[in-house]
Amino acid sequence: MVFLDFEKPLETLYAQLEKVKEIAEDGDIDVDKMVLEIQEKIDLKKKEIYGNLSGWQKVQLSRHPERPYTLYYIEQICKEFVELHGDRYCKDDKAIVGGIGEIDGKAVVILGHQKGTGTKMRQYRNFGMANPEGYRKALRLMKLAERFNMPVVTLIDTPGAFPGIEAEERGQAEAIAKNLLEMAQLRVPIVCVVIGEGASGGAIGIGLGDRVYMMENTWYSVISPESCSSILWRSWDYKEQAAEQLKLTAEHMHEFGIVDGIIKEPVGGAHSNPEEAAKILKRHIKKALTELEPIETDELINQRIEKYASIGHYDTAK
Repeated sequence: MVFLDFEKPLETLYAQLEKVKEIAEDGDIDVDKMVLEIQEKIDLKKKEIYGNLSGWQKVQLSRHPERPYTLYYIEQICKEFVELHGDRYCKDDKAIVGGIGEIDGKAVVILGHQKGTGTKMRQYRNFGMANPEGYRKALRLMKLAERFNMPVVTLIDTPGAFPGIEAEERGQAEAIAKNLLEMAQLRVPIVCVVIGEGASGGAIGIGLGDRVYMMENTWYSVISPESCSSILWRSWDYKEQAAEQLKLTAEHMHEFGIVDGIIKEPVGGAHSNPEEAAKILKRHIKKALTELEPIETDELINQRIEKYASIGHYDTAK
């Protein structure tokens, strides 16, 4: 297990638990009572730690190296899944994965960012930072869904769209903007879920939908706390303060009306019990699709556009 800085008290308790179990294996000593006591301490400490997380701590949890990514959720949610590749213009972007899946007998197009596990896979997936061809692949899959009347599910987990020169040369901003235009008027239901990091245009490029949810320990913002800190204070040392000022947590986004709901995670975060996290996510996706399915297409699009038009506050110039 990997423990973050604020989880160190848990690391100590888990070490004690392992030590007691080793003693039990080496001899005939009955340690059941001691194991139970330590487990109770762990449960209490978990409630104490995870019941009062700061914005920065939630950012850390969203980046946990053992946190489940898009392909894991697809594997758990879909009985069958056929991955589709390429944008038909340039190449296949490994930072965005997607295809046709089956959720309890219902065909859907499901896609999302994929960061990869381990150093080599993270490099292969470009750390979940998509190039223009990734967003164009996503749009191709969404138009495919529209053609065959399948709902779209997107899973968002990215530190941002790839900012390299080659990405800009191939039209990064245009690709994201076109996705927003097309998703706003796509004639099938769209359900979006932030499952990890939701950074800037890289997230919104596949994040415009009829229902938008955030998992409990995720964040959604125009800029990361580190980048915000470096701009405002000329240093990354104020990232904790920046995270609080940005109001980027699921609770803040729900309060502002930017997301429609918060998906609870197992105590300790999605990485502590990935299978349970996937079951919870699946229930929310199915519920959202069931709610959206009866809505007539033109009304669905009107509601979607009105949803985004009503976000924020502004005054009309006189």
